[in-house]
Amino acid sequence: MNDGVNGVALGVFIFFFLAVTVMGFLAARWRRAENDSLDEWGLGGRSFGTWVTWFLLGGDLYTAYTFVAVPAAIYAAGAAGFFAVPYTILIYPLIFTFLPRLWSVSHRHGYVTTSDFVRGRFGSKGLSLAVAVTGILATMPYIALQLVGIQAVLDVMGVGGGEDTNWFVKDLPLLIAFGVLAAYTYSSGLRAPALIAFVKDTLIYIVIVVAIIYIPIKLGGFDDIFAKAGEAFAQTNPATGAPRGALAPGEAGQWTYATLALGSALALFMYPHSITATLSSKSRDVIRRNTTILPLYSLMLGLLALLGFMAIAAGIKVANGQLAIPQLFEDMFPDWFAGVAFAAIGIGALVPAAIMSIAAANLFTRNIYKDFIRPDATPEQETKVSKLVSLLVKVGALVFVLTMDKTVAINFQLLGGIWILQTFPALVGGLFTRWFHRWALLAGWAVGMVYGTLAAYGVASPTQEHFGGSSKEIPGIGEIGYIGLTAFVLNAVVTIVLTFVLKAVKAPEGIDETSPEDYTADAGDPGVQRDLPVAAGH
Repeated sequence: MNDGVNGVALGVFIFFFLAVTVMGFLAARWRRAENDSLDEWGLGGRSFGTWVTWFLLGGDLYTAYTFVAVPAAIYAAGAAGFFAVPYTILIYPLIFTFLPRLWSVSHRHGYVTTSDFVRGRFGSKGLSLAVAVTGILATMPYIALQLVGIQAVLDVMGVGGGEDTNWFVKDLPLLIAFGVLAAYTYSSGLRAPALIAFVKDTLIYIVIVVAIIYIPIKLGGFDDIFAKAGEAFAQTNPATGAPRGALAPGEAGQWTYATLALGSALALFMYPHSITATLSSKSRDVIRRNTTILPLYSLMLGLLALLGFMAIAAGIKVANGQLAIPQLFEDMFPDWFAGVAFAAIGIGALVPAAIMSIAAANLFTRNIYKDFIRPDATPEQETKVSKLVSLLVKVGALVFVLTMDKTVAINFQLLGGIWILQTFPALVGGLFTRWFHRWALLAGWAVGMVYGTLAAYGVASPTQEHFGGSSKEIPGIGEIGYIGLTAFVLNAVVTIVLTFVLKAVKAPEGIDETSPEDYTADAGDPGVQRDLPVAAGH
C-alpha cells in the first residue's frame, strides 16, 4: 500500500467526479416538465425508455458496495461469496411476473411508492405505514455503505491522511463528495442518477473487462490464481480454528448458500430504490424488456467476483477486507487506469445513494407526511418535503459512517435485508390476490420482523457478540440457513392462518380501490393516471 497520495490516480478520479457533478446539475433541464410534482422530481416524470431504465436499474442494484463487497467476500471466505451471482439470476424471472403488474396499477392510480399500492389495495393505512417504515429503515444503512465504498477508494489513494490525522481533514474528501451528491439530488431529483448511470456503468464494464484479461496475465493465468487461492483457503483461521475458506462450498454450507441466495432474490426488488427506478419507466413493455437484458449485469458480477481470488494470488494483505479490491487495482494497474477504476467505484456509490435517498424521501412524504400529518398537501408541498427529507436521509447516512465502526454499517445492511423481505407478502401477494386480510398481513409482518431481529441479534462472530451474521439454525430442520428466509416463512404462515380466522369471523377487510384491468393497463390506455388531472385515491 502506498504511504503517500497517488497523484495520477487522484487526478483521474477528480476529473470523472467533476464530470458527473456537472452532469448531475444539468440533468435538472433534461426532459423537464413545467409542473413541480413528486412524479417529476422523484420519478423523473415516469418518462424513461428501455435503455435509460436499464442503466438506471443497473446503477441502482449494482452499487459501489457490490463492486467492493462481493469480491471482498470471495477474498475472505472463498466460493461462499458467490451467492450474489445465482440470486441475481433467480430474480429476473421472478420480477418478470410481478413488476409489470405493479407498474400498471401504479400508473393507473398515481402510486409513487409500494406503500401507496398497499394502502390502495388493502385499504389500510397501518399496513401501508409498516411497509414505509420498513423501507426507510432498510434503506438507511444501504446508503451508508455506498459512502463506505467511496471511503475505501479514498483510503487506498492516500487521500485524507492516516488514522492519527485530524478527523476533519481525514473526512473532508468524503464530506465534499456528500455535499455534491446532496446538491445535485436536491436540484435534479431522479434525473441526476439516471443521467450519471450511463457514465458509471460504462466505466464499470470497461474496468471489469480490462481486469479480467490484464490481471490474470500479470499473475500467470487462472491456473496459478486458483492454485494460490486454494492454498490460502486451506490455511487455518486462528480466530475460528477452521480453514479460512474453500474454492467450492462444503456440504455443511449448502443450506446457508441456497437459502441466502433465494432470500436475497426475493428481497432485492422489495427495496424502495428498486421500485423507484422501476416506476420511472414510461411503459410496462419497458419493464418486461429490462427483465430480459438486466442479466447482463449478472455476467459482469460473476467476473467481478473472480477479483477476490486474484487479490489472494497477488498477495494483497489488508486489515479491512473492503480495501482488498481497491488495493488490487492500485497494485496491478498503471496509475492512470487505477484512477479510472477508482472513479468507477466512486461514481458507483453516488448513483445508488441518490436513488436510495429519493426513494426513502418519497416513502416519508407520501405515506407518513401526507397520510398522517398533512392529508391536504399540494403536489408542490409534497415535492418540497421530499427534497428536504432526501437531504436528511443522506445526513443520517453520513453521520452513521463517520461515527460508527464500518462493520456496524454492514451488519445493519444485513439486518435491512431481513426486514425488507417481510414486506413481500403484502406487496407481491397483493399484486395477484385480494384474499389476504390486511390485519393478517400486518400480524405476519410483525412476527417476521421480531423473529428476524431477535435471531440476528443472537448471532455472534469472532469479532462481535451480536449481529455477527445473517445465518442461524432453522427451527425444526436443524440446518444453518438465512434468517430472513426463515422469518419470511413464519410471516407467510401467520398471514395465511390469520386470514382464515379473520374471514371466518367476518372482520372488516377494507376497501380495494383497484380493479382487475388496472394490473394490465399500459401508458396509452384510457384512464391511466398520467392522462388525468388528479390521481385516484389521493
